[in-house]
Amino acid sequence: MKTELKTQEPSAQEPKTQEPNAQDYFAGLYERSDDPWLLRDRWYERRKRALTLAALPDEHYRRGYEPGCANGELTVELASRCETLLAADLNPAAVELARQRGAHLQNVRVEQRAMPDDWPDGEFNLIVISEVAYYLNEVQLAGLIARIGVSLAEGGTLIACHWRRPIEGWPHSGDHVHRELRAKLTLPHLSRYQDDDMVLDVWSSNAKSTHQREAR
Repeated sequence: MKTELKTQEPSAQEPKTQEPNAQDYFAGLYERSDDPWLLRDRWYERRKRALTLAALPDEHYRRGYEPGCANGELTVELASRCETLLAADLNPAAVELARQRGAHLQNVRVEQRAMPDDWPDGEFNLIVISEVAYYLNEVQLAGLIARIGVSLAEGGTLIACHWRRPIEGWPHSGDHVHRELRAKLTLPHLSRYQDDDMVLDVWSSNAKSTHQREAR
């Protein structure tokens, strides 16, 4: 999850090449802090998680997937909405932190995986792409969109949320990621929230509103 602090504080560790090395970048961040983006403490981050959870059109999901889980702050909140939740991160330190954060949750599993190539098997009723897709190059972003199209279950939800401001050393913004998602996904678009800092979009093959979904 990338806030303005994230564009400034890690700058000494950021690669200067056109395509930075994500593995080295995140290793540098976690060497200095177990919460490099202040996910626990900043109101911006806590508010963003609340908006993400509120935007989900269904109260419960059978099987969820959260790639790029960082230290697991969003993971533990998503767990209450999912029967089972798989969280993953590229960085081994983040994986261990997320496992510790969710150790009390029997329905959560955390694995080390690179996105999009090391994508898990099976279908998911919920896929959460939060503050991670702008670290992908164009080929990887296209691969992510293709993976989502194959693995999102019928009637499932895709939610994407990203920081809109520039991230020093990285070529893409959240706006670019969401333009690509809106242009290439074939799913109905359910809702959108945007302010100066963040953009959030929700898609589902079930085009019904929340009210319609639970109407008897």
